[in-house]
Amino acid sequence: MPRVFLVVLTLTVSCASPRSGLDGAADAPAVDGSPADGRAPGGASCASDAAGTSACGAHGESCCTSPLVPSPTYFRTYACDGGSPSGEADPATVSGFRLDSYLVTVGRFRRFVAATVSGWNPPPGSGKHLHLNGGRGLADSSASGFEPGWSAGDTINLATTTALWSARLGCDPSFGTWTDEPGANETLPMNCIDWYEAYAFCIWDGGFLPSEAEWEAAAAGGPEQRAYPWGSAAPTGDLYLISDCNYPTGATGCSGVANIAPVGTAVLGAGRWGQLDLAGELAEWTLDYYAPYVDPCANCVFLTDYSYRVVRGGSFGTNTEDVSPWARDGDLPQSRNAFYGARCARGP
Repeated sequence: MPRVFLVVLTLTVSCASPRSGLDGAADAPAVDGSPADGRAPGGASCASDAAGTSACGAHGESCCTSPLVPSPTYFRTYACDGGSPSGEADPATVSGFRLDSYLVTVGRFRRFVAATVSGWNPPPGSGKHLHLNGGRGLADSSASGFEPGWSAGDTINLATTTALWSARLGCDPSFGTWTDEPGANETLPMNCIDWYEAYAFCIWDGGFLPSEAEWEAAAAGGPEQRAYPWGSAAPTGDLYLISDCNYPTGATGCSGVANIAPVGTAVLGAGRWGQLDLAGELAEWTLDYYAPYVDPCANCVFLTDYSYRVVRGGSFGTNTEDVSPWARDGDLPQSRNAFYGARCARGP
């Protein structure tokens, strides 16, 4: 079985319990809070009750639930030694933002495909973190300036016809979740998408791709520096995460799309602020290029072309050792396979 990660930052986890309270912020509940402008948190993909857009997770929660991640400071590189945090390096601070509870589902992505076939394209400059730096967005740690948003030249990477979308999204006949017509897969996570499609979807949906630092802040529980998104307990079974071909319960190997769970199935795997599937299920595209960390990082992103874009979190076929919050990998932005998906972020 292929594995998602090409290169993994390998660190041993032995912390007995996560740290808490270091940022002075109370844990935010997993609520469907609306931004101040009144826009629905899930944007365009949840504008109707179509299958795969209105009910996700074990309790039928809105697919558009987008809990607040409050301004944490944490270490992007860390390890644990004898129960005490050690090896801390590469500090990062991110301002408060919302991160969707769920990976993008097939049902949500279907509406986006229809929009692009009808002529929608991301406006140049869209997709920035407009709540930061007076609308200029994240600070580019690889060069002076700020994130530019979507480039007009990127639009050529998007399909414009139903036939072309079907060909691209059918990248894996055994494990691909896309179907040409709505069906049983609508609440499965959307895979076989490349970085451009993930970025464009989040723009269309009223949000943006999270930076690598934002994604890890949510997965690590900020300064709690969790061994896993849910805490320090080693995962046992598919209620914690979908990985190592462990779904459905009792599975002994991967054979097809049936090994990919509806989003939010791993109810014990919720992160500190309510996001699910931050470990396992599908690896997630982030905004940054994969490069050595640049310190310090305050609402930073690395945008100088370093060939690979960062993917995070592991997948249904990844060994559990590869799903710790700090584990990094990258791939070419044009890459697509059954192990990659996306999750959108939004302003606070």
